[in-house]
Amino acid sequence: MKKFLVAASLLALFSLAACGNTDDKTKDSGSASADKDTEKVVKLSVGVMPSTDNIPFILAHQQGFDKKYGVDIDIQAFKSAKDRDAAFLAGKVDAINTDLVAMAIYQQGGQDVKITSSTYGQFDLVTGDDSVKELADIKGKEIVLGKNGGTEYAVTEMLATIGMKEADVTITDVPAVPSRVELIKSGQVSAAILPEPLVTIAKADGMRVLGSTRDIGINPFVIGAQAKTIDEKSAAFEGMYKAYNEAVEYIKSHDKEEYIQLFIDEIGFPETLKDQITIPDYTPAAQATEADITAAFAWAKDKELLEKDLTPQDVLSDVFFK
Repeated sequence: MKKFLVAASLLALFSLAACGNTDDKTKDSGSASADKDTEKVVKLSVGVMPSTDNIPFILAHQQGFDKKYGVDIDIQAFKSAKDRDAAFLAGKVDAINTDLVAMAIYQQGGQDVKITSSTYGQFDLVTGDDSVKELADIKGKEIVLGKNGGTEYAVTEMLATIGMKEADVTITDVPAVPSRVELIKSGQVSAAILPEPLVTIAKADGMRVLGSTRDIGINPFVIGAQAKTIDEKSAAFEGMYKAYNEAVEYIKSHDKEEYIQLFIDEIGFPETLKDQITIPDYTPAAQATEADITAAFAWAKDKELLEKDLTPQDVLSDVFFK
């Protein structure tokens, strides 16, 4: 049995912040409003990779929506998925922005990790090969991605939409995302799976998108946390998603000039591409669907990454979505 710890990208969570004096004397003399001011604000730390689906969480913290709901969203960005996952397993972050294949692997490894929500992520298959005009042209060519994880699953699903299988292409494992960009830019490989902001950067360099997880209607991106952590910080998780939803409404009702700098400062879009940044059509927080979970887990079983018989109910948390 292969044992891997793979995951995908982002989100924010909470740890204990200061509260006021709660001795009996203070309680006796204080007012109800003073008691409320001394309520705890819980910090929830979320390990993420730079990605546009972090923006509502970052904005919720920047605008103070999180404190309004009793949480302090602490987004911790990592340069590699390996470092993010190591921090999560060591208990240094409360949750991570990851993917459904990683959830299957965590469960197979004995980790009681639950899904608290889906996230608004996206993987695109990008090419710089002039002979590849559409997805079907990728047959027999080389694609670089992170094997045994969400990116390989995404490619498999894209190929399936046109009747092709993974065996119809050459898959090469390149975990470092920037290295994938260099390989397609230099013409050493035909295509690569990329997240934002690298998709926008690649397109600015003349590359083309052949397919996307959004275009084929799958969403393997989720927030995962240990069941114990969810139980201990359930109110904080609820507050995080309330703050997230308020941030989504803010994005919809404000000019992008009021928050576009977050995409540059927090996600890594080049300043020169400011006018080319497309704002995702963020929607209120939602739970991962049973269809997405079932499909990803079936793929993980076929790849011998998962041996357990797991249902969506085994991994879904009801901390926010009852």
